[in-house]
Amino acid sequence: MGYSNQKILGVIPARYASSRFPAKPLAKIGDMEMVVCVCKRVVESGLFDKVVVATDSRKIFDVVNSYGYQAIMTDENHSCGTERVEEALKIIEQTEGEYDIVVNIQGDEPLIKKEQLHSALIPFKDSETQISTLCKMIEDKETLSSPNVVKVVFDYNHNALYFSRSIIPFSREETLEYSIAKGNYYKHIGLYAYRSDVLKELVKLYPSRLEKIESLEQLRWLEEGYKIKVSITEFESIGVDTPEDLEKVNNTLLKRN
Repeated sequence: MGYSNQKILGVIPARYASSRFPAKPLAKIGDMEMVVCVCKRVVESGLFDKVVVATDSRKIFDVVNSYGYQAIMTDENHSCGTERVEEALKIIEQTEGEYDIVVNIQGDEPLIKKEQLHSALIPFKDSETQISTLCKMIEDKETLSSPNVVKVVFDYNHNALYFSRSIIPFSREETLEYSIAKGNYYKHIGLYAYRSDVLKELVKLYPSRLEKIESLEQLRWLEEGYKIKVSITEFESIGVDTPEDLEKVNNTLLKRN
């Protein structure tokens, strides 16, 4: 069964508090709040049966709804976006019935493209797919060396083997520049799609050993035996974690216009 025959929910988790960038979802991208910009792009992709913003903030809730999109209030005590997405799924299923696939779209990725969303959904043509995510080839040493950029390695079937903030794989024989030129490195793009039943299982798992070491939630899933399909995208993704990132995104949009 192709993924287009399945009922797909898009959820954009948007938390108001942020240690590095308070009220980040309401920061302006051009003349539009960032979370609204993301919501607009996701809705206009036409890939989803429904798109909602899941938030813990009445301010974010009101702004999203004022643009004609849908926001729902979720618990302010969630420890991660995955839990917020799962709560949103349960709330919606109470009135609209079950969804087959849920996509967790980061609310701080205002340049998200339809092609990226499509790439994350393609693996669900296979009924065995549990979780999918994206990666992009790393082309420079600065990106590769940054602990803020998560790297991923995967097998011949594109199942993730490991995610790390360190440089993986480590080359004993080649310089980083030469290894980059050979296309040996991929950065993880934090867009996730899940089977709904799998998502409901993931939030019941306890933090794992590797997750705590790397501070990467997806390692919890790998340690528990879940498989994560990794699709390669050619499109760059700029996440907004700081005011400097916001400026970078706005400058990128100005250049395009």
